[in-house]
Amino acid sequence: MSRVPLASDSGARSQCWASSLSTIEPASTARRGPVITPFSELSWRVMGSVEPYETNSGKRYRVRYRDPNRRSREKNGFTRKRDAEDYLASVTVAANRGEYVDPTAARSTIGELGPEWLSNQRHLKPSAFRPVETAWRVHVSPTWSARRVGDIRHSEVQAWVTRFGAGDGKPRSATVVLRAYGVLAAILDVAVRDRRIPANPARGVKLPRKAKKKRVYLTPVQVELLAQKTGDYATFVNVLAYTGIRTGEAVGLRVSAVDPIRRRMLIEENAVRIGSDVIVGTPKSHESRSVPFPEFLAPQLKRACSGKSGDQLVFGAGDTFLGRIQSGEGWFWNAVNECQKLDPTFPRITPHDLRHTAASLAISAGANPKLVQRMLGHASAAMTLDTYADLFPDDLETVSQRLDQVRTKTLVGFLWGKEDLDMEKAP
Repeated sequence: MSRVPLASDSGARSQCWASSLSTIEPASTARRGPVITPFSELSWRVMGSVEPYETNSGKRYRVRYRDPNRRSREKNGFTRKRDAEDYLASVTVAANRGEYVDPTAARSTIGELGPEWLSNQRHLKPSAFRPVETAWRVHVSPTWSARRVGDIRHSEVQAWVTRFGAGDGKPRSATVVLRAYGVLAAILDVAVRDRRIPANPARGVKLPRKAKKKRVYLTPVQVELLAQKTGDYATFVNVLAYTGIRTGEAVGLRVSAVDPIRRRMLIEENAVRIGSDVIVGTPKSHESRSVPFPEFLAPQLKRACSGKSGDQLVFGAGDTFLGRIQSGEGWFWNAVNECQKLDPTFPRITPHDLRHTAASLAISAGANPKLVQRMLGHASAAMTLDTYADLFPDDLETVSQRLDQVRTKTLVGFLWGKEDLDMEKAP
């Protein structure tokens, strides 16, 4: 038995104890002859050998070794002895670095790993989990379930993303493509961490870019018009437009969470409709927050809470959640249509756009980004600034105007004093 040979060794190399590269001596000083490995060191060394065998096509070489778990492995078909030795050396290096990948584990299929990955995504909120589950079931599983993770190539994933985005004559949105790709890539990420494959072939592919949707904001006059056209839902619309809470947070708002004296609402529940069911959970940030509301909303909320117990819902009958706000139909969309007939500038909006309107109105009223962040429940003020960056150019112009005013007011006395002094010095 001998160490893994160096490129310059010319002796017999048919059998070896493969050890860490750090223990191999330079070619000029490498010792010849057998090397005795103490039994106590076998737990971190890979034992292997290279053996020739005959086939109809000529001599071939077989690599046999024991993996870090002491299981026998072999790989056949090397046409050159040097290639077989290089493979054994690569196995040794990977084992000593803790990067060894079990070849048999790479035979696992996406169909075997996908359901397990999906079951581990239950930390997501129901509204976030459902599109992920749909992407797996409808888009990823039919195409990739039968494929072994070790056989998937980067070029295949790229071709699939391109083909999937093009659709069957009807291009899919970037959101759908990115979600499906994300599911496949995440499953392969787990395969890498489980040492089934050395690298993720899905990473680094070219992906479509999501077009940034232009946000629309209502003016106070337009909010009032919309509230009037919604009839019994006027208070609901005003709460969304002047507090910035999410639609699900308003739907799940309970009477006990409204403090009419301090004019605060405690946001601690979020009611989201998934299919035909309403799922009640925590807000999107998983944290409760206190949100102020303007004084004009106090009597409206008082009427909405009248006759209800503390654990009943503010909006609706009290014990049942508001129905789904259907896209393109129902009370909200009918009200928007009516507003557009009366005001040609009235934009086509969704209930979520009222949240953006609240941010716009708050910033226009002088609220700083930190306060807006707390009101909206964003994770950070930076997120608020990034989300509503388009609301700040006008404010920047106001800042420049105020700077000019401050300078003029401050320097006027100084300049008058300087004029008097210059006149005294004049001959």
